[in-house]
Amino acid sequence: MITSTNMLGWLERNQPKTYGNFINGKWIASKSQQTYPIYHAANKREVLASFQQSTEDDVDAAVWAANEAFQSWSQVPGPDRGAILYRFAELLEQNVEELAYMLSAEQGKLLAESRGEVLRAAKETRFCAGEAFRIEGQTLPAERTGVWNSTVRKPIGVIAAIAPWNFPVVTPVRKIIPALAYGCTVVYKPASITPWTSARLMELLAEAGVPSGAVNLIVGSGSKIGHSLINHPDIKGISFTGSTKIGKNINETAAKRLVKTQLELGGKNPAVVLDFDDAKVVAKQIVAAAFACSGQRCTAISRIVVVQEKKQQLVDALLEEVKNIRVGPAWEENANMGPLVNKPQLDIVQHYVNVGQQEGAKLLFGGDVLTEGVYADGHYMVPALFDEVEPQMQIAKEEIFGPVLTITTVGSMEEALAVANDVDYGLAASVFTKDLHSAYAFAERLQSGMVHINHGTASAAHLPFGGTKQSGFGAFSIGQTNAEFFTELKAVYFQY
Repeated sequence: MITSTNMLGWLERNQPKTYGNFINGKWIASKSQQTYPIYHAANKREVLASFQQSTEDDVDAAVWAANEAFQSWSQVPGPDRGAILYRFAELLEQNVEELAYMLSAEQGKLLAESRGEVLRAAKETRFCAGEAFRIEGQTLPAERTGVWNSTVRKPIGVIAAIAPWNFPVVTPVRKIIPALAYGCTVVYKPASITPWTSARLMELLAEAGVPSGAVNLIVGSGSKIGHSLINHPDIKGISFTGSTKIGKNINETAAKRLVKTQLELGGKNPAVVLDFDDAKVVAKQIVAAAFACSGQRCTAISRIVVVQEKKQQLVDALLEEVKNIRVGPAWEENANMGPLVNKPQLDIVQHYVNVGQQEGAKLLFGGDVLTEGVYADGHYMVPALFDEVEPQMQIAKEEIFGPVLTITTVGSMEEALAVANDVDYGLAASVFTKDLHSAYAFAERLQSGMVHINHGTASAAHLPFGGTKQSGFGAFSIGQTNAEFFTELKAVYFQY
């Protein structure tokens, strides 16, 4: 069982160590001979570990190892690859507490959220392991007698996997495991501020039986090694999760070499509230989706679009729910929202809180930075709830990536749809309604890659995950759509 005593005691026993890059099955120091520390998100003076400041030479070494490993890994039968991945899923579950401690320490999220993330990674791993058994092609009728026509899918080669800091276990798993299932190999670059759990993932992958070189880890600044990685001639696909701006730059660079991309980008996700029997039920769903991971997730609900006649009931229920949020460190048993990942992220969110007030939005609750007592050791704020937010305001248009929720009032269903769609993003959306016609109409017409009816923006471990507009590009991840990215189609004509 995960408890505060266990986590803090575990951190005390595990003194900081320096990790190398994981290349060709070995921990290797960077050519730069330089390292940097990462700190506990809830105790900014506590060093957790140190990591490499990697160079272009390190990228070359990692890609070379992955390319060499591809020659053999791609020939391993799918069921055998799947068996290794099933073993990795078991190891994730067996090590869930340790991984949760590491994740909460480096990222800040609550222990319950961290444990849920690790178990979700195990679920997604099992789905992908099964996909290794189901790499399907087709047999098609021939135009000529004595000819057999078929299509097969083949792995594309070495994948550059680039992950963000907000989900440092499930996001790399979401990239690495399908790549391995389909016969690809990987060079993985975690976010430079949350690489600790990634190092442990490398150890577990090796323990599961993934051969040396099939997965390689390089750590360092994206500005220093990202360009080298995405431009490397042996990289055949780039799976990136992060900001829309960086994703567009990656896509532009990759397009020049006709390299495939799978991009999971930003979001400005609406909860459209049309009608309900119980405002408290709706508020509970929205608040949970808005403030999980302290609002630092691409699928967080960040804006509410509510019809006028239901507005006041919903606001009352939302205020009651938000006031019940207890902010605290990961190990605090009564806490239900942790700190933000670091001071730069807190500063960004505070900027938007100030902008919202300057624009004329009404701050109903929260927005304050917490600095006293235990809060002095991390980067905490009270979740913010804004009312009277106009659709053109910055806080209604731009991704904040923090615990800020806005309310916009509309006069009709058509206006609600127009406001919900009037942003650059299209990742996830929720619709709350008792009317079946309205539910289907909004599911059809919302410009969003994922639509949730009468619940928050929680996705499943086997359904495709992705967005439209500025929220994504390329094949959706998680589900069977992964085959579109990690494999390429080959047509075979056989005359007998």
